[in-house]
Amino acid sequence: MDQVLLHCCCAPCSLSCIEPLRAEGIEPVAFWYNPNIHPWKEYEARRDCLLEYAPTIGMEVRVQEDYGLREFVEHVAADIDHRCSYCYGHRLEETARYAAEHGFAAFTSTLLASTYQNHEAIAAAARSAAERYGVTFLYRDFRPNFREGNQRARELGFYMQKYCGCVFSEQDRYQKKIDRDKARFAAQP
Repeated sequence: MDQVLLHCCCAPCSLSCIEPLRAEGIEPVAFWYNPNIHPWKEYEARRDCLLEYAPTIGMEVRVQEDYGLREFVEHVAADIDHRCSYCYGHRLEETARYAAEHGFAAFTSTLLASTYQNHEAIAAAARSAAERYGVTFLYRDFRPNFREGNQRARELGFYMQKYCGCVFSEQDRYQKKIDRDKARFAAQP
């Protein structure tokens, strides 16, 4: 069975990718590299959920530990609204580099499973990184499996995140509540 390095943002999204790859005769080796995820407890919960799940299905996990709060913020602070481009590019660049340096001919990513992410931008960033490092980007549209994968993750009791990972997306998640509270307290004498 051929191996592919599978960049994993979390265990729930991996469920949308692992079985389809295995059905093709491709064995995914999970790769954890997500310096965009904040705060630390969120990063830790996602990483540890993947590490606990992988052995139950016989999947190897490689961890590139990097809680990169400062570096991430430094790279996106000047243009927070376009932070996703940096986020996709940085993580997929590191995945391609790791694949090339550790004998993987190809890589892919669970980011391609999310119905909430910019699929085309993810694929473009992966293609660019693959070309730079001389490895193959194994493109698959895992989105049709997304809802089923999330349902299975709930059944398995996985930690289910509520935002993509960066602290700015957490603010986006709560923005309506933030705005309501701001209006409520502004109305006080």
